[in-house]
Amino acid sequence: MSALQRLLPSEHIIYLGDSARQPYGARRLAEVRKMSLECLDQLVGLGVKAIVIACNTASAAVLRDARERYQVPVIEVVGPASRMAASATKNHSVGVVCTEATRVAKAYEDAFAAAPHIDLVTKACPAFVGFVEAGVTTGPELVSVAEQYLTPLVEADIDTLILGCTHYPLISDAISGVMGERVALISSAEAAAQELAECLLRWNLCRPASGGRPSRLFLTTGDIEHFERIGSRFLGLPVSGHNTAATSGAVFAAAGS
Repeated sequence: MSALQRLLPSEHIIYLGDSARQPYGARRLAEVRKMSLECLDQLVGLGVKAIVIACNTASAAVLRDARERYQVPVIEVVGPASRMAASATKNHSVGVVCTEATRVAKAYEDAFAAAPHIDLVTKACPAFVGFVEAGVTTGPELVSVAEQYLTPLVEADIDTLILGCTHYPLISDAISGVMGERVALISSAEAAAQELAECLLRWNLCRPASGGRPSRLFLTTGDIEHFERIGSRFLGLPVSGHNTAATSGAVFAAAGS
């Protein structure tokens, strides 16, 4: 969300988060697919002009269905992050840290199939989400867990690491501290935001800067106070949430002008 606001300051943006049933990373992909499509249906019903599935797990589960189901452009996070990493790596060795569901789905392996010269190492890091949700973005306990997760990636001599979960950029300092300065970190959220910006420009869907102040709508399926607390931490600004009957989450959308 912060990347979208920075790159697309004139766009109306709706955020819908399934905080009642998160995290998605430990769920079966079929379950994630069902929940995600329910959420996307509601966003399309609100008249959005483009959708970003800003969750690696949901992207792995629902992308093909979403692009067949909806008439608006659908952007996900796996492909953009993979392309950015492929361009950034110098030694052709790339790592991915992600949820267990993303690892099982082999989403990044599929994305890198078109680049067989790149060696890919994938590591599920499920505990990272819990740290972020608890507001713990530094400290010895987090560093200890990061060292356990990331040591195989250090030993694999990767020079580029994809943060394959939208929670992980918030602990990028801890991750970078373990990996070392020579390893470039690729944020899947940043990559997706850039792809959305290019998509809106290509399809002539950009809202003009002269259109007035853009709106920001935050929807949650769960507890509003918890959502506002976590959302404010992610964005670095106050978030005022609203309840919704939708039952899926981890999705952003740029609303129609």
